[in-house]
Amino acid sequence: MAESSIVFFLMKLGKLVAQEAKLFREVEGQISVLSNELEWIRLFLEEAGGKRTYNKRLKLWMNQIRDAAYDAEDIIDDFMFELERPRQHRLNHLKFLRCLPTSVSFADKLTLVHELHGRIKEINVKIEKTLANKSRCGIKNPSSTTSEAWKWKSSNEVVLQEEKKRSPIVEEINPVGMEDSVEEVKQMLFEEESSGTTTTTRGVVSIVGMGGLGKTTLAQRVYNHSDVKNHFDCVTWVYVSQDCRIKELLVGIAIDFMSHPAKQREKSEEDLKKEIKKFLKKKILEGKKYLVVLDDIWSIKVWDELISCFPESSNGKVLITTRNREIASHANSQLYELRPLDESKNVLTAELKDLGKKMTAKCDGLPLAIVALGSLLSRKDKTILSWEKVLKSLKWHLNQGPESCFGILALSYNDLPYYLKSCFLYCGLFPEDSEIKVSKLFQMWIAEGFVQRRGDEMVEEVAGDYLEELVDRSMIRVVKQKSNGGIKSCRIHDLLRDLAISEAKDSKFFEVYENTDYTSPISVRRLTTHHKKEIVHHINGSRLRSLIGFIWADSLTSRLAPKLLTVLDLVLSTKLKITLPKEIGELIRLKYMSLRGGKELRLPESIGRLVNLQTLDCRFGEIPWSVWRLHQLRHLHGHYSKVSSQPKMSRCLTFNGDLSIHLLTDLQTLQLVSGPWLEDGLGKLPQLKKLRIKDGCFKNSLAFYPKNLMKLTLQDCVLGDSMLTLRNLTNLRVLKLMGNSCGENMVFSPGEFLQLELLGLHWLRKLEELKVEKGALPELKALQIRGRKMKKVPQGLLQLKNLQELKLKRVSPRLIKEVREGKGEDWDKLRRITCTEK
Repeated sequence: MAESSIVFFLMKLGKLVAQEAKLFREVEGQISVLSNELEWIRLFLEEAGGKRTYNKRLKLWMNQIRDAAYDAEDIIDDFMFELERPRQHRLNHLKFLRCLPTSVSFADKLTLVHELHGRIKEINVKIEKTLANKSRCGIKNPSSTTSEAWKWKSSNEVVLQEEKKRSPIVEEINPVGMEDSVEEVKQMLFEEESSGTTTTTRGVVSIVGMGGLGKTTLAQRVYNHSDVKNHFDCVTWVYVSQDCRIKELLVGIAIDFMSHPAKQREKSEEDLKKEIKKFLKKKILEGKKYLVVLDDIWSIKVWDELISCFPESSNGKVLITTRNREIASHANSQLYELRPLDESKNVLTAELKDLGKKMTAKCDGLPLAIVALGSLLSRKDKTILSWEKVLKSLKWHLNQGPESCFGILALSYNDLPYYLKSCFLYCGLFPEDSEIKVSKLFQMWIAEGFVQRRGDEMVEEVAGDYLEELVDRSMIRVVKQKSNGGIKSCRIHDLLRDLAISEAKDSKFFEVYENTDYTSPISVRRLTTHHKKEIVHHINGSRLRSLIGFIWADSLTSRLAPKLLTVLDLVLSTKLKITLPKEIGELIRLKYMSLRGGKELRLPESIGRLVNLQTLDCRFGEIPWSVWRLHQLRHLHGHYSKVSSQPKMSRCLTFNGDLSIHLLTDLQTLQLVSGPWLEDGLGKLPQLKKLRIKDGCFKNSLAFYPKNLMKLTLQDCVLGDSMLTLRNLTNLRVLKLMGNSCGENMVFSPGEFLQLELLGLHWLRKLEELKVEKGALPELKALQIRGRKMKKVPQGLLQLKNLQELKLKRVSPRLIKEVREGKGEDWDKLRRITCTEK
C-alpha cells in the first residue's frame, strides 16, 4: 500500500506544479529532489511487491517512507489551502471590492513560499535518513537492473488490460458442489407439508458453518429457487451482521412486506414489531405462507428480538445462517451443517493437477479461498516454477484454524496493481454485509483521486473498468445488475472486508472508529464510524481527508475542524430539522458531501465557496441558490430538496451577478424538486445524463432537454404535449414515470423511444391502459409496473422480442391472473421472465 500512497502523491504534486508553475518555481529545487527520491522509492517498492507481508524490517521501513509521503502531502495541501482561502472569500464580497486582490498579498505569498521551502527541505532530510537505514535493515535492492524494469509510466499512460469484457458473475450463481445442498435445505423448508403432518409452530432451519464456507450463497440459492418463490407468498431477506441495529432491520422487513418506506422509518421498534406481526397473521388467515431469511446472525439476543415479529404457524418458516451452533440450538431449528468441499470437487485441476491439489488442500475446503486463489493463479504463468512460488508463500498458513484463508486472500490483494489497491481498501469503509451502490462508490473514488483519466474517457467510465477488474479478481461480488448488464450494486465478503480493514489500519489508510480507543487526535487519513457517536473532539486538529458514517446531529453545530477534508459522508442521528453551520464553507478542499438523516436539512449560503465540490447529496431539505457557483459539480442529488431563489439584492451586489444552473456545464446527475431554475430548460448542460425531477412542468421543445440524457425519472410532473418531445430523445435508455406524470392512456408508436431499454411505471395514479404498437420500443429489455391502477397486460407486450424482464409489484390481481392464464408460446415466454413482488 505504501507504493500506492507515493504514486498518488506524485500525481497530485505533478498536477499542482503544472497549475501553479510561478509559485512553485521558488521551491523548484527542493520539490525536484523530493519527486526524484519518492519516484525511486516507488520503483523499489513495486519490485519488492509481495515481500511486505512477510518481512517485518521491510514493513517498518515502508511505513517510515509512507509517513514521509503523507507529511509531504500535508505540507503541499496546507500551502494550497492557505493560497486558495482568500480567493474563495472574495466570491462572497460585493462588486465594489473586485478591484482588491483576489489572492494573498505579495508579502504574505513570500512568507508562505519561504515556509513551504523550509518544510519540504525537512522532509527531504527525513527521507534521506530513511533511505540510509535501508541497508542497515538488511534490505537489498531489487535483482532486476534493466532499464525496462525501472521504466515508469505517467498517470495518463496507466491503462487497464484490454481484455474481452465479461458480464460480471452475480452472487446468485451456483458455486461448485452446492446443488445437493440446495435441494436438502429446500426439502427442510417443505418437510411438514410433504409429510402431511400439521403443527401450530413456525419452522426454523439453520445453515451453520465457519466463515467462508458459503452459507450466505447457499441461502441465496434456496431463497431464489423457483420452487421456493412459488411455495411462499411473502418473503424477505434480512442481512443481520455483527453490527446490526434492530430498528433498521425491522424497517427493512416492514418495507419488504408493507412498502411505504417513509412511514415505516417514523415508527418505533415496538410499533414495527406489532405491525409486522399483524400483517403476517392476516396473511396466514388468508391461507398464505411466509419465509424470512435472517442472514449472518451473531447473537442470541438479536434472534430473540426479531423472532417475536413472526407469528407461530405451520405456514411460517425462518431460514437463518450463522457461524454459531449455539444460536441454531437456541432457535430450536433443524440444523444443516455446511462442511468444507471435498478435494474431489477441487476447481484447480488443469495441467498442474498435483500442485493445484496441494494448494486447494491448504485452503481447507473454503470456497471463498479457493475462488480467490483460482483468480490469482489465472493471472500467473502456467508453469511449475510460477505455481511452486505461490505454493511456497502459502506454507506459513498451515494450522492457522478458521483464519487460514486470510493469508491467501492477502496474496490476491498483494497482486493488485497500485490503482486497484486503494479502490479495494475503500470498500472496507462500508458497514459489514452492506450493499454498496456502485454510482456512489465511483463518486467517492473519484473525489479521493483514485481514478485517473485515460485519454478522452470519462473518469466514471474508468472507475467502471476498475470495478469490473476487482470483480474478475474475485475481490468484489456483484449483487444487482442494470438492464444493460452493468453493475448496479456490489458487496465485499466479510473475510475480504476484514482483510481490507487490517491492511488499511497498517497503512493508516483508514480506521474504524469503534475498533480504536482514541485518547488524542487521530493520525489516519480516513475515519469511519458505524454507530452514532460524538467524535468531534477526536477529529479536532487531525489530518483527516475523509469522514464517513453515523454521528449525532449535534456534532454539526460546531466548527468542523479538519480543514483538508475531501469526503464528508454522514448519516445524522436526529428526527429534527437541522441547519448546517456556516463554517462548512471553510472546507474548501471538499469534493464529496453527502448528508442524510433528519426531518429536513438546511444548507447555508456559504456552501457556494466549496468550489472543488463534485458531488452534493442532500435529499430532504433546502439547498441555497449559491449552489450554482459550484462549477465543478458533477452530481447533485436533491430528490425531495428545493433550491432557493437568488435574492434580487444579491444579483446586484455579488461578484458573480445572476447565477443559474447553466453555469454547471460538468453536471452529469441532477435530482431535484422543480423551481424557477427549470424555466429556461436544461439544454445547455451537455454532460447531463441522469435527470430526476419532482413537480416539474416541461415544454414541448427538444432544446429544453439535455441532448445526451440517458435516464429520466419524473414524479408528479406536468408533461402534456412534451411527451411527444421525450419520444425523440435519441440517447434515452431509461424512462421512469411516477405519481401524476401521465394520463389514463399511454400509446407507444413505431419510430419513438428507439434506444429505450427500461420503462418504469411506478404508482401512477391515472394510467389504466398501455398500448405498444407493432414495431415500437424495439430495444426494450425491462418493463416495471407498480401499483393497482392498471388492470390488464399492456396491449402488444407479447411482440417485444428483446424483453427480458417483466417486474410486477403490488399490481391488480386481474393483471396477474391474465399473465398466469394466457395460452400459447408467447405467454409461456412472458411467464418465464415475469417477477412478481407482493
